[in-house]
Amino acid sequence: MSLSILTVDDSRMMREMLLLALSEQGFVVTQAEDGVEGLEKLNSASFDVIITDINMPRLDGFGFIEGVRADEKHRATPILVLSTEGDVEKKTRAKTAGATGWIVKPFNAEKLVSAIRRVSA
Repeated sequence: MSLSILTVDDSRMMREMLLLALSEQGFVVTQAEDGVEGLEKLNSASFDVIITDINMPRLDGFGFIEGVRADEKHRATPILVLSTEGDVEKKTRAKTAGATGWIVKPFNAEKLVSAIRRVSA
């Protein structure tokens, strides 16, 4: 069975790179441009894994993660943060909000897929 993945990133180029890398691996990918749209997509579907950026307009990744975790249906859904930033303070804040893992951009497709398989197992 193929995994269903929600990607949340305000960069069109990053969304396209994720879509290509993940769909090549047989994942079903749904995309959102920011945290607000991401939460809207979660209201109408459930996903096996969520991948989110941190720096986004309207609702950033931290707020998005908190919003996901506030909904009981999505408390156990793995959330991977994909960000250009890698400082300890932001990683800690994301983990506190409920993130499962952190991957630094630019991402390596094989490592991303392996992380997805690991958190969804």
